[in-house]
Amino acid sequence: MRRMTLHGSLSHDAYCAHLLDETTKFREILRDADLSATVPTCPDWTLADLARHVGGAHRWVGTLVATRSATDIEEGDIPEGDGPEEDDAAALDAWLAAGVEQAVAALREAGPDTEVWTWSPVQRAGFWARRMTHETVIHRADAALTAGAAFDVPPEVAADCLEEWLQLCALPAVTAHHTERGEQLFGPGRTLHLHATDTPPELNAEWLLDLTGERFVHRRAHEKAAVAVRGPLTDLLGVLYRRLPADSDRVEVLGERALLDRWLEWASFQ
Repeated sequence: MRRMTLHGSLSHDAYCAHLLDETTKFREILRDADLSATVPTCPDWTLADLARHVGGAHRWVGTLVATRSATDIEEGDIPEGDGPEEDDAAALDAWLAAGVEQAVAALREAGPDTEVWTWSPVQRAGFWARRMTHETVIHRADAALTAGAAFDVPPEVAADCLEEWLQLCALPAVTAHHTERGEQLFGPGRTLHLHATDTPPELNAEWLLDLTGERFVHRRAHEKAAVAVRGPLTDLLGVLYRRLPADSDRVEVLGERALLDRWLEWASFQ
């Protein structure tokens, strides 16, 4: 079995660079969009709310890392964490830009191994560089869906984003939290295969999700499974994060579709 880990495949510097780039792309979508529009994948939020969530997360992490905090920080203790008073496009854009720059500066200064509080077993700044990169990727997908904009992710980032999601799903705390749903998910012969159809072999963008035991494990592998999902890597990521319906014509589902549906419900973190 593959050993559970939260280590990423990119360097700390690469995560920092991608975090800046993803935030720039996120801001570009917002500039030409209706900030009062409802986000279909986060229906309690408008685009302005989504912007505040992303910018607030960046400033939260930047503050955690800059202060080397050993505990979580309350929202009210994050400098400018709430953003501008009004949903003014220019003000929100400037706030987003400044917040991610502060976060990346703190992450780069700290390096990946500096101890800092996280909600995961990995109490290191490197966790946040990776997590914030992928958090921004997925919320850029939300913004793109809302605004009708194009969405694609560099293959190495998309593969690592999908891998991180599976690693988080494998954490014992997640399985314990979803005990009741897990009883309906795990069982003999219950396996899922994810296969990216548009990536070079060296990226190894295939995963086997093994639900045959008492907890979820996964590995990078090309193996037969009870259900397989095939499609472009960005679209696979969208399905796993429930940003793209599994019945989309952009992916192909072969085998026990009900098992895939149960997995997506279990891994929703809701």
